[in-house]
Amino acid sequence: MVLISKILFFTSHHGFYTVVLLLVFFVGLSYTTKKTWLLIPIIPLAILNGFGGQFLNAWFLNKYGVESTAIITSDVETNSTLNDMYIHDYEAIVKKQDGKYTTTFFSTTTAAIYPIRNSIRIPGDKDIPVKYIPGYEKNIVILYDQSREGKIVLQNEKLAPVNSAKTKYEADKTNKEFIEEYITTLENYVKYYNDEAYKEKIKELKQELKQLK
Repeated sequence: MVLISKILFFTSHHGFYTVVLLLVFFVGLSYTTKKTWLLIPIIPLAILNGFGGQFLNAWFLNKYGVESTAIITSDVETNSTLNDMYIHDYEAIVKKQDGKYTTTFFSTTTAAIYPIRNSIRIPGDKDIPVKYIPGYEKNIVILYDQSREGKIVLQNEKLAPVNSAKTKYEADKTNKEFIEEYITTLENYVKYYNDEAYKEKIKELKQELKQLK
């Protein structure tokens, strides 16, 4: 596991050198075996690593790693951009199983973040929840949804349909469809968050629905 973690860290953090190694390996293999078709995988593998290297690393670390925390010690904005936003270079310290810390680094473009999404979010928490393979703590995956910031974002995402349904309901409180939608969104919300006020609101809405029927 440690060896795999080291390989994934290298390929996801050093894309250019990974391409160089692929070239050296496959060109050497092709020259030795006299088989030119062995050059074909170079470009697909280079592209695959460029687009999916950090995602594979995130999946692996979340699947097999152990939980810990990390603290960002440096956040430097670079002159490079990604999707019209400046790329940041980070340095951090990671808490090992013995309670001591080790250093690591990552950037906006190389950070392994789980769950895997089409967005890059580095939480602003003091102690960031992470996972790593013991023995190579340098390679970490950030557990965004377990961070304080991530939990707030998730809760707001769950609230969005509730607020939408509430707006419809308040515009026309006699519309059965709007009441039913409001009840459904509230019930979905309280499955994840124990909100007594919303539970009472569900009871009120169900009573209103009965009266309309």
